[in-house]
Amino acid sequence: MISELLYVSLKYGLLLLEGLRTTFIITIASYAIGFAGGLCIAIARVFFHKILKVFAGVYVELFRGTPMLVQLFFVYYALPEIGIRVDPVTASIIAIGLNSAAYQAEYIRSALSSIPYSEIEAAYSLGLTKLNILIYIMLPQAIRIAIPTLTNEAIYLFKYSSIAYFVTASELMYVGKLIATRTFLYVEVYVLLALLYILFSIVLSEIARYIERKLQIPGYVT
Repeated sequence: MISELLYVSLKYGLLLLEGLRTTFIITIASYAIGFAGGLCIAIARVFFHKILKVFAGVYVELFRGTPMLVQLFFVYYALPEIGIRVDPVTASIIAIGLNSAAYQAEYIRSALSSIPYSEIEAAYSLGLTKLNILIYIMLPQAIRIAIPTLTNEAIYLFKYSSIAYFVTASELMYVGKLIATRTFLYVEVYVLLALLYILFSIVLSEIARYIERKLQIPGYVT
């Protein structure tokens, strides 16, 4: 087993690194889409007119209530039917990002709702507008409160990016399947992939803990 793992690592190391690079591209880009979308949805659910709240709520329930793989297939296979064609990596980024937005919206909404209403009343008494209260008082606190769940989402997306394999995106899992097909060392290749996922998940977890320590609100207990 050890010799086969070394053989695969040395012979196909560059190919694995290329797959890992694509995995990180999908992870980072989909997280960015998810955060931006989630922030807008969370604000809509907390602050805006009832109609917008309903639309935001429907979005969250739709994307949380259907499998991410179904969403990916819809983006990759259904959109071309209406003239929108995207490559496998872009389709994966869009599908995973839209799905992540639904979850990140709930993290941020929960954090916004946890801020004491007395702070909002005090801000109103000082003459601040609703927009000013949101930008200068609520969002800075809410984002810091939500950091543990938001950083966990990044780790989840790193692992969820493997579903891009199903639309032939050249991420780590897809590259691993190609290597296994060439070498017939299926067990060894998938053990190596598992080790890579574990290693980088640990690295991302440590980065997340560092961010949490640096940005945590003094005296706030989760």
